[in-house]
Amino acid sequence: MIVLTDRYSRQIMFKHIGEMGQEKIGQKHVLIIGCGALGSANAENLVRAGIGKLTIIDRDYVEITNLQRQNLFTEKDCDEQLPKVIAAKKRLEEINSSVCIVPHVLDANFETLCPIIERSSIDLIIDATDNFDTRFLINDISLKYNIPWIMGSCVGSMGMSFTILPGQTPCLQCLLDSLPVSGATCDSVGIVSPAVQMVTAFQSTEALKILVEDYYSLRTTLVTFDLWSNYFQTIRVERAKKEHCPTCGKQPLYPYLQYDSQTKTELLCGRNTVQIRTGKKIPIERLAKRLKKVGQLRVNPYLLSIDYQSYRAVIFRDGRVLIHGTNSKEIAKKIYHQLIG
Repeated sequence: MIVLTDRYSRQIMFKHIGEMGQEKIGQKHVLIIGCGALGSANAENLVRAGIGKLTIIDRDYVEITNLQRQNLFTEKDCDEQLPKVIAAKKRLEEINSSVCIVPHVLDANFETLCPIIERSSIDLIIDATDNFDTRFLINDISLKYNIPWIMGSCVGSMGMSFTILPGQTPCLQCLLDSLPVSGATCDSVGIVSPAVQMVTAFQSTEALKILVEDYYSLRTTLVTFDLWSNYFQTIRVERAKKEHCPTCGKQPLYPYLQYDSQTKTELLCGRNTVQIRTGKKIPIERLAKRLKKVGQLRVNPYLLSIDYQSYRAVIFRDGRVLIHGTNSKEIAKKIYHQLIG
């Protein structure tokens, strides 16, 4: 029997949680992939709610531009260039020292995620990433290992969220035709903090429902909004579930767990350049329109070149991207996702 302490008393009084629900929350393990705006906000909500164990994965460190919307970090973290998950762990333990917090400073990919999933008993995955390649990987992992996951994304003043339950709801592959995907990123069009808070509210609330096992109350619609334009929509997507979906169909192939679908990086010898190959075509003209205010562009029928920060990215139609000015695969992938999404 849980002791009714001041820490959780108001949450326990909420009839949909109660003492039994609080006990369940304290026994659960959540994996958050990404520790930027959505990741840090969801992490704080879950730690304050009394989650038993929280694992956080992120490859990046704290920068001054993060502080506008990433609520766990401070100027001191930025000055010290702390990895985001390390800064988050420090702050979260100050909020609730009873929670077990496991940080991983690494890139979320097939080689790093699968071992973590396989050696841990994870009850829920929360998507706090900044690109759809990683979301499709999470989708395949979720379905393969039968772990629910909550998708979330935001850019500008817009956001969306959907809860995916293996075997019950459509998965991300099924939803491709229903998602309002623009490819825009925070680095190309900006973002306002309330959009982050709105998506986080949806994700954290759905997470609590799953953690207390109140599956009946889960939202079954895809939610999208634009706070600046006063737009809000919920979309029924149950009919989107596809019998022959390569991820959640009757004969799943888990395509994003296959080698050919994985993003590949390689150093180009002697050129201070990293090549990234994704295996999917890039719409050069559409990308050029979106990036015209980001940096100096040069476009021809075969490729787009852009000077961005201290780097130069050359983007080919066939999905290859050259990031000039670095030999770091991590930096190259960060630049790639900032420009392309």
